[in-house]
Amino acid sequence: MRHRVAGRRLSRTREHRLAMRRNLVASLFEHETVSTTMQKAKEVKAFAEKLITLAKKGTLSARRRAIAMLGDRDIITYEDGKAVKKGTVIGKLFSELGPRYLDRPGGYTRIIRLSLRRLGDNGRLVLLQLVGADETLEKESKTAARKRSRKGAEETAEVEETSEAEETTENDSQTNAVE
Repeated sequence: MRHRVAGRRLSRTREHRLAMRRNLVASLFEHETVSTTMQKAKEVKAFAEKLITLAKKGTLSARRRAIAMLGDRDIITYEDGKAVKKGTVIGKLFSELGPRYLDRPGGYTRIIRLSLRRLGDNGRLVLLQLVGADETLEKESKTAARKRSRKGAEETAEVEETSEAEETTENDSQTNAVE
């Protein structure tokens, strides 16, 4: 019986599960979306949300706890064939992701099921994503569109006002010329 036994074994040893969870979460924070299986995504989701909650605190002790839980992996990109260090996963977590979710009480990740299945074992694939990265872009584009429409309305109103003012000055000059 499995009374009070939490978590999935995922056909791995304890050490392998821990390393896999750390690697998946670090990749999630680095790329903000990861493709994996449903079982792994469900297992990793809670761990990622706990780390984001720590990042929202932003204290030194919270940073040290996050490093102890996750490790401090470097973010490396390749430019012109050379590896360039862009920072660390913990640095991105505390500088970008923590402040992004300050006003959000929870639910920082989502699981989106894909219609694809993995070749070989036919495993169900899903996308594990951080919520808010694309939503902030949508909000910014909507607000930009609103600003543009407001500016357009204001500009047309100004053009109408100036044309009316020009017409009245022309009418006044014509009446003065007639008199």
